[in-house]
Amino acid sequence: MTAPALVATCWTTAGTARPLDASEVASYSPLERVRAVADGGWTGLGFAHEDLERIRATTGFAVIAAAARDAGLTHVEVELVTDWWKPEESWRPRWELLLEAAQAFGSPFVKAGTEFSAPWADLSPLVDPLRRLAIEAADHGTRVALEPLPFSMVGSVPAGADLVRAVDHPGAGLAVDLWHVVRAGTTLAELEQCLTADLVAAVELDDADADPVGTLFEDTRDRRRYCGEGAQDVRGFVEVLRRLGFPGPWGVEILSDEHRGLDLTAGLARARRTALSCF
Repeated sequence: MTAPALVATCWTTAGTARPLDASEVASYSPLERVRAVADGGWTGLGFAHEDLERIRATTGFAVIAAAARDAGLTHVEVELVTDWWKPEESWRPRWELLLEAAQAFGSPFVKAGTEFSAPWADLSPLVDPLRRLAIEAADHGTRVALEPLPFSMVGSVPAGADLVRAVDHPGAGLAVDLWHVVRAGTTLAELEQCLTADLVAAVELDDADADPVGTLFEDTRDRRRYCGEGAQDVRGFVEVLRRLGFPGPWGVEILSDEHRGLDLTAGLARARRTALSCF
C-alpha cells in the first residue's frame, strides 16, 4: 500500500524560529529545508512570509522552485496573509508577495489568518473581503485557505465553513488543523457535519495534550505533540477527512519546544514516522 503523501508545513522545518518572535526567519536555509524534506521522503514543504521575503531578496523564487522540482517535491505552500479585511490595505504588499511566490512554486493555496481575539459571533463583515482574496487568488492560479483558530476572529471550523459558504467562490477554502479543531471544542462528528470536500483546501496533522497548558497561543506554539503522542484522536480525524473525500497531501504541523530542540533531519523523521502511524 502506498504511503500517504505528507507535507512538512512551514514551522515543521523552521528550526528554532517561532511564530510572533521578533524574527520568524527559519534557522535553516531554504535549500537546506528543501533537501532535508526530499531526503526524508516527504512530498513537499511550506514557507512563511518572512522566509519568502528573504528568498525574493537573495536567490529568487525560481531557484528554490527548481531545487524543489529537481528533488522530486511536488508541493510547496506559502503563508500567511492577515489584516485582509481592513480597508487601509497595509496588508497588500505581503499578499502580493505570497501570490508571487505561489505562482512561482505552483502552490495550491495561500494560507490566511485573522487577528487574535474572542471569536466573532457575526462574520458577515468578512464575506466581501474574503471573496476579494478568493478572486485574486484564482486569478493567480491558486486558492486562499482560511485557517480558523480558537483564539481568533474566526474561532472554529464550523464558523469558518459558514463563512466560506457565504463567500461562494471556488478560490476560497479552509485549512483544517487538528489542534485548532480540538481546542475550539469541535467534535469529530461536528467536523464531519459542517464540511464538504470542496471547502477543504488543506489539512494539518498534529496532536495535543488533553488540556492546554498556559494560554492557547502558548499551547499551540510550544506544546503541540507529535501525531499519536498526545491525547487526541488523530486517526479518527484522518478518517473523517477521508470520508469527506480529501485526497491529500496531508500537512504535518509540529510546533513545540521539543521539536525545536531536535536537528532538522531528526525532527523531520520523527514528525513523518508518527504521522504515518495514524493512517
